[in-house]
Amino acid sequence: MTTSVGLTKNIFFLALILAASGYVSPPIALVGGLIYGLTFAHPFHVESKKLSKLLLQLSVVGLGFGMDLHQVIDAGRSGFFYTAISIVLTLLLGWGLGRLLRVGKRVSYLISVGTAICGGSAIAAIAPITAASEEEIAVSLGTVFLLNSIALLIFPLIGNALHMSQTQFGLWAALAIHDTSSVVGVSAKFGVIALAVGTTVKLARALWIVPLSIGTALANKSKAKIQWPWFILFFCLAAVANTYLTVFHNIYPDLKHLGVIGLTVTLYLIGTGLSRKTLAEVGVRPLLQGVILWLIVGPATLLLILSDWIHL
Repeated sequence: MTTSVGLTKNIFFLALILAASGYVSPPIALVGGLIYGLTFAHPFHVESKKLSKLLLQLSVVGLGFGMDLHQVIDAGRSGFFYTAISIVLTLLLGWGLGRLLRVGKRVSYLISVGTAICGGSAIAAIAPITAASEEEIAVSLGTVFLLNSIALLIFPLIGNALHMSQTQFGLWAALAIHDTSSVVGVSAKFGVIALAVGTTVKLARALWIVPLSIGTALANKSKAKIQWPWFILFFCLAAVANTYLTVFHNIYPDLKHLGVIGLTVTLYLIGTGLSRKTLAEVGVRPLLQGVILWLIVGPATLLLILSDWIHL
C-alpha cells in the first residue's frame, strides 16, 4: 500500500514538472491531468484545488504583459455588451431547464451561473451566498468541469474545420466556454489574436460576478462575504505597463511566458481533480441540465458570430 501511494505521488510530481517545463501545450497538460485523475487516487486533492485557483489568477496577470491596452479596451467594450445579453438569456434558460428537469433549486442556479459567467469561479463566489451544501457545490462544479474538459478538446477542432478567424474564435470561446482557464487555453492554442480577444472578453464576462453576487445576496438576505475578482484589475495594469512603460519592454515577454507556463500547470492540476467519484457525484439530472444548456449556448453563439450578428 505504501509503495502504491509513493508511486502515485511520484507520477503526480513528474507530470507536474513536465507541465511546467514549457515543452507541453496547455491542452496536452489537461489530457495528462485527466488521465491521472481517472487512474489514480489523488494524494493532494485539496492542495491542488487551492493551488490551481491561485495559479490561474497569477497566470492571467502574466498574460496581461503580452496585451496591448488599446486592444484590451476595444475588445472589453464590445464584449461587455454581448456578455450582458448572453448572461441574462443563459440564466433564464437555465432556470427553465432546472424546473423542467426537476433539479434542486440551488444546484440548478449554481450550474446556470457557472455556465453564464465563468464556471468554477462564479460557483465558488455564489455558493456561500446561497448557503449551498458541499454536495451541491461538488455536483455543480463537477458538471461544469466535465463540459470544460470537453470544450478544451473540441473547440479548436471546430474552429479549424469552420476556418474561423482568430477574432471570431476568441470571441466564441469567451462567450461559450465556462472557465477562464479553459478560454485562455483554447485561445492560446488558436493564435495570439484569439488569445487577446478571448482573454479580454472573458474577463469582461467575469466582471459580472460582482453585480450577480450582490443581487443574489439581496435576494437571499445573505451576509456572506462577496469575493471580488481582483486579478482582473491586475491584468489591466499589466496591459497598461506593456503599452506605456516601454522602459521594461525586455522583461515583459518573460512575464508573459511565465503566464503561459502557469496556465499549463493550472490545466494539469484541474485535470487531476476529475475522478471517478466526481463523475458519480454529478448525477444524471444536473448533468443533463448543464449539457442541454451548453449545447444551446455554444451553437447559438457560434451561429451568431459566423453570421456576423456578433462581432468585434
